[in-house]
Amino acid sequence: MMTNNRISGGTYAQVDSGSISRTFVAGVFSWMAIALAITAFVAYYFAATPSLIMSLYNPEGGMTILGWIVMLAPLGFVFAMSAGFQKFSSGTLTLLFGAFSVLMGMSLSFIFIAYTSASIFQTFVVTAGMFGVMAVVGYTTKTDLTKFGSLMMMGLIGIIIASVVNMFMHSETFDYIISFIGVLVFTGLTAYDVQVLKRIGAGVEYGTENTKKLTIMGAMRLYLDFINLFLFMLRFLGNRR
Repeated sequence: MMTNNRISGGTYAQVDSGSISRTFVAGVFSWMAIALAITAFVAYYFAATPSLIMSLYNPEGGMTILGWIVMLAPLGFVFAMSAGFQKFSSGTLTLLFGAFSVLMGMSLSFIFIAYTSASIFQTFVVTAGMFGVMAVVGYTTKTDLTKFGSLMMMGLIGIIIASVVNMFMHSETFDYIISFIGVLVFTGLTAYDVQVLKRIGAGVEYGTENTKKLTIMGAMRLYLDFINLFLFMLRFLGNRR
């Protein structure tokens, strides 16, 4: 499949949609990697700075008001970016994604209080390996994962409901069950989302404003898959302090 794209001088060139798709997906992964790097740096910096972590969490009084804001704000950013996709420019979405990455780093700084740094790093490496394998599967498979993705989304809804219920039950066994299902769901969603992004990439026009915005939204989609997979894996592999 070929698409027409304008180049300098007002002429058009035939560009292979497969090449455009690869460029688009590569852009998505690049922005995802940048966001993860920002989150990792901020999380470690906050955890290593007593005054900053104390502004979020007080060992005697628990979560501070700022801590609750930091925990809940990323969800608002996701909704804002999704709802404002048509309205916002690619630059605005990029800034919001950057701010979202910083807030996620602040909120994830708590894991350094609960788990050892070595186990967090080991879990990150294992998660990266699993994510990478499923991303390759999603990109290369010829099987349509649409029905599979719908099943994973149903599983995600189930996880959310079960997690809310367990907030009142405080069942450690139930928590492990939720974590196990969470690993399966986000492993599957990684493959599905990569396939979806590959198909989106095959239909975009290179270099347009809309393509830039789709790249950022795609990066956020994969970023969330990775972070959630990492957190569920940490419950199994993390060594508590």
